[in-house]
Amino acid sequence: MRENRTVRGARLARAAGIGAAATVVVGLLSTGAANADTFVPLPDGQKAGAGVTITRNGEHAVISPSLSANGAGRTAWLSGNVVADVTSTPEGEVGPWNGATNNPGSNNSSTHGTSRLSTGYIVGCQVSLADNAISAGIGASADLTGGGLSGSVGLNLGPGEVKFIGIDGKDIKKAGTYSVEYTDVPIEINGCAGYAQARSYTVVEIIGDHYSKTTLYGQPFSLG
Repeated sequence: MRENRTVRGARLARAAGIGAAATVVVGLLSTGAANADTFVPLPDGQKAGAGVTITRNGEHAVISPSLSANGAGRTAWLSGNVVADVTSTPEGEVGPWNGATNNPGSNNSSTHGTSRLSTGYIVGCQVSLADNAISAGIGASADLTGGGLSGSVGLNLGPGEVKFIGIDGKDIKKAGTYSVEYTDVPIEINGCAGYAQARSYTVVEIIGDHYSKTTLYGQPFSLG
């Protein structure tokens, strides 16, 4: 009798365990786990250039799938902090943009009378944003902002397209420490039915007779 009670108890415990596992699976399905946001932690980075050291820390992204579930849209909520320690720069005065049609140049460069810190993201549809692709000079259409973003940025990206999105920037009029921090900046990507990638960039340009441009890239990450 004791052996029979033991066997019967083991069977009941095993059945209870299966029931609990089924409850967990049902719970995940009912909360829409397939549509859950994805948190992407990104590594810190640092780069030294002529007269400046750029440091990036605390960068991460939260990827949200499209509510229409069509595979062509997604939203990325971007956060991070960049610091530029500038040891040498001529004093300058903010003047007109020297890019094409008086706008910022490519990669958010901004030689407009003073040194400058600029940070943002490169976003591509069905394009690898690895270091070799950037060094080879990927064909890109620039979508830049001169200052901080307000509201969300909407991007229409087709296969093979890349766009630069300026998050924020600061003029550097003398040596010192300059920082830009951003939290949950939303970027909406539409029209990209294939895979999409993004990576951060930070540029510091030092004006003067010995002009320099130092760029720190972040790690590429998938937008789904």
